[in-house]
Amino acid sequence: MSYEFQAIDKKWKKRWAQEPQVVTRPVGDGKKYYCLDMFPYPSGSGLHVGHWRGYVLSDVYARIKWLEGYNVLHPMGWDAFGLPAENDAIKKGVHPKINTEKNIAKFKEQLQDIGAIYDWAKEVNTTDPEYYKWTQWIFLVMFKRGLAYESDMPINWCTSCLTGLANEEVVDGACERCGTEVEQKNIRQWVLKITDYAQKLLDGLDTLEWPEKVKAMQRNWIGKSEGIRILFKAKDSDGNELELPVYTTRPDTIFGVSFISIAPDHPLVDALISDDKKQEVAEFRMVMNTMSSMERTLSKEKLGVFSGAYAINPANNESVPVYLANFVLADYGTGVVMGVPCDDERDYEFATKYKLPIPQVIDYPGVKVDAQGNVKDPQFHTEKGTLVNSGPFDGLKVGKEAVKAVGDFLVEQGYAAWMVSYKLRDWIFSRQRYWGEPIPLIHCPKDGVVPVPEDQLPVKLPDVEKYEPTGTGESPLAAISDWVNVPCPKCGGPAKRETNTMPQWAGSCWYFLRYPNPDMHDQAFSPEEMNYWLPVDLYVGGIEHAILHLLYARFYVKVLHDAGHLSFDEPFTHLFNQGMVLKLSEKSGAIEKMSKSKGNVVSPDEMVEKYGSDAMRLYMLFMGPPELDCVWQDNGLAGMARFLQRLWDYLSTPANIHDEQSQETLEVSKRFHLFLKEYQNRLDHFKPNTAIASAMEWLNDVTSKKMKLGPETVEKFLVAFSVLTPFMSSELLDTLFCKSLSDCVWPYFDPTLAVQDEVTIAIQINGKMRGSIVVAKDSDQQTVEPLARDAVLKWFDGKETIKVIFVKNRLISFVVR
Repeated sequence: MSYEFQAIDKKWKKRWAQEPQVVTRPVGDGKKYYCLDMFPYPSGSGLHVGHWRGYVLSDVYARIKWLEGYNVLHPMGWDAFGLPAENDAIKKGVHPKINTEKNIAKFKEQLQDIGAIYDWAKEVNTTDPEYYKWTQWIFLVMFKRGLAYESDMPINWCTSCLTGLANEEVVDGACERCGTEVEQKNIRQWVLKITDYAQKLLDGLDTLEWPEKVKAMQRNWIGKSEGIRILFKAKDSDGNELELPVYTTRPDTIFGVSFISIAPDHPLVDALISDDKKQEVAEFRMVMNTMSSMERTLSKEKLGVFSGAYAINPANNESVPVYLANFVLADYGTGVVMGVPCDDERDYEFATKYKLPIPQVIDYPGVKVDAQGNVKDPQFHTEKGTLVNSGPFDGLKVGKEAVKAVGDFLVEQGYAAWMVSYKLRDWIFSRQRYWGEPIPLIHCPKDGVVPVPEDQLPVKLPDVEKYEPTGTGESPLAAISDWVNVPCPKCGGPAKRETNTMPQWAGSCWYFLRYPNPDMHDQAFSPEEMNYWLPVDLYVGGIEHAILHLLYARFYVKVLHDAGHLSFDEPFTHLFNQGMVLKLSEKSGAIEKMSKSKGNVVSPDEMVEKYGSDAMRLYMLFMGPPELDCVWQDNGLAGMARFLQRLWDYLSTPANIHDEQSQETLEVSKRFHLFLKEYQNRLDHFKPNTAIASAMEWLNDVTSKKMKLGPETVEKFLVAFSVLTPFMSSELLDTLFCKSLSDCVWPYFDPTLAVQDEVTIAIQINGKMRGSIVVAKDSDQQTVEPLARDAVLKWFDGKETIKVIFVKNRLISFVVR
């Protein structure tokens, strides 16, 4: 019986399309398992091998739970609104709706090749009005709870995508979507108060089974710091007193302040500038306005300009100059920073550049101080020194003791207050684009901003011919007067719709709540289904979503929980991040992420046609530990195809299988159950690559020793291996046993048979491997040593044994001379 994988793939894809392998059972029907993939943007390029790696991995674990009898929810859908879809449509000159529908059809066809047990009855599409009706409803929940507000503010503006971007969408000063350098632009925006949830988002991380790297990335992005707010006094240009609130985590160094730095766009700047500095400050601020916050903070050159004003240090009443500086951000801390150049590298560079004093306030071994009292080449953030030149605090050890002592003193004197600060900024939510969910708000001259009544949702996106971004800061929707002009829901007078749309993240922040019942009309989700299915048991996707999607989704769920709509406040219990698939680029000569521009893209369609779906699945899992990046090798896929051919040949040959009247030997049973134990243990630890290796080792032993397998062993192997190779396993189960996978259960090893009776002992002579022997497990040195000597006798010829090292069940090493 030949292994005709193309015919087998075709047969089972057709059957599974007509009779789905798995249909999610009703709520309460057994133990549940919710296995979720990060749903894709349906781009025009279709599925790539990176999609395959994540989707095959999740399918393995969904299949195991299904065979174990769990009620499995393993859905798929489409993240189809937003910049990726709209930019793809613009590039092709096709309307986003038409282009998206075409791309989804292609993706869906390609997904059949994977053979995943998706329940297509649960499919969602973020562009479906019946879906985004509830995306709009969730926005209104936030709006009514005071978590959405309108603001005219400088934002990150992508000059290529022609829209505003959230801070999280800017990477190294560039748009994370297209790579264009971002600039600052003042635009009316809708903003979500994610900062209200900063502490809850931090606390929740401690409860999650997530990779530590992802949790660390979120903690760093949220950026909690416990410090103190200190009031420095200054005077405006008219001589009136101004308070400059400074935030710092190091009040113990306040006696070393030699300047104050303030954000160029801080609201107090205009009042501080002296007449003779106005021109210079204006020019500096003009330059700063062209740079994003990220650009300014990452700039290697520390730039500033003197405001002409001075501030009084409350600790010693000394006067210090106030500078505008590129590295201070108005929306972080208080937007005002005290400069302590003897203990901070950034402040030291700034003070050196602008010839400001660098007074010593920390004494430590090797410190250098010149005749004017300025520190030379200081050690920054040292915790080994003691305070000096710090009044009553001289001699205190630098660290918690000094921080508390000086801070408490400032608080008692009325100059300061302890506080907590976060780096996390509010989420810039609106986009000046067409292809997104309309924001369900109406602007009324009389009543202000009025929410669209819930019974009028969804606010549908109008069909238009001209949808390209305007670049003016207005969405293309603003030009559609018939859609924009509506009566106010509150007073009935003339009013206008909000014309900005939601970002691509809006639909993906809650899609996992919709999957259990995507056809509900009167609710976004039902409490009964939420309490049964959620949280998600396993969520698989790339680490590139660590901050954007994963942080936003957690925020949405916490808001819905606080509003009484959900009983849980974390959406994903267990997160697994698969690594990227890399490939050598002939253009650059480097191993890189796959991309058309680099000429190193692998088409999964072509690989499936050439080698079969099961070979592709196996190779995706065998490339290496699934959490690490791996390098694509064409010969690796060919190797998987050869292994499957050998496996098929052995299992489909009648001479290798006992009939019903005879039994396999104990040796055969023990070898199989030992394999099953290793295989399942490796899968349990998310090591599918080594699980495949255990199957290869089993096949090698079976074929080399010409083991004749019992029907029960063959069936159990096929069921166990079906989570990796569903097409071949289904075909052999059908052919050999007239069974389908739905008739089978997950097999378990017999502990009494999975005991390893024999072990291989490595033999070393002077540290070099010279041979091996097979002995009974737990044999002692007295038994092993003579056998080992006989096995490598020639290496002892004429030599004296100095020492013997014995490691039970593993190694015997001889030192000779």
